[in-house]
Amino acid sequence: MSSEFDARFQLRLAKGFQEEAQQDYQLRRWRSCVDNAQLSVENSGKAIIALFEPVQKTHNPANQLREIIKKNRIDAALLPDLQTALTVFDELGFAQHFMTDYGDEEGYRDPWSIFSEADALKSLETVSTCLALAERFFNFYHPESDSTLVE
Repeated sequence: MSSEFDARFQLRLAKGFQEEAQQDYQLRRWRSCVDNAQLSVENSGKAIIALFEPVQKTHNPANQLREIIKKNRIDAALLPDLQTALTVFDELGFAQHFMTDYGDEEGYRDPWSIFSEADALKSLETVSTCLALAERFFNFYHPESDSTLVE
């Protein structure tokens, strides 16, 4: 395991899904935009986790991030921002992933009727916030490296 390479990989995934979400927004594909935004946010959280330990297979990295916080592994300078972001990781976690892929089965609403342009725009803003946080973490723990490099 290499925390730098694992985190860099997760950042590449987050950036790739961000790009797809932006393309979906331009094409007015709201469900797909939210779906790709969720995956970008998820991988942003996993990039942070990868700096400290192996990433669990999950669509909600918030639980593992909370455990890392409990272990006092996060530098105090980064802790407030991460604690604030935990709610975002929860909001765009498994439940959101499920809704974008399967819809609301109890309400018989398909995914395309659930998400609007406003949802897509909000999800893009969330992606920007979470990706910036993940890059801040990466650069803090690997200052000699460049998180913007794509390998």
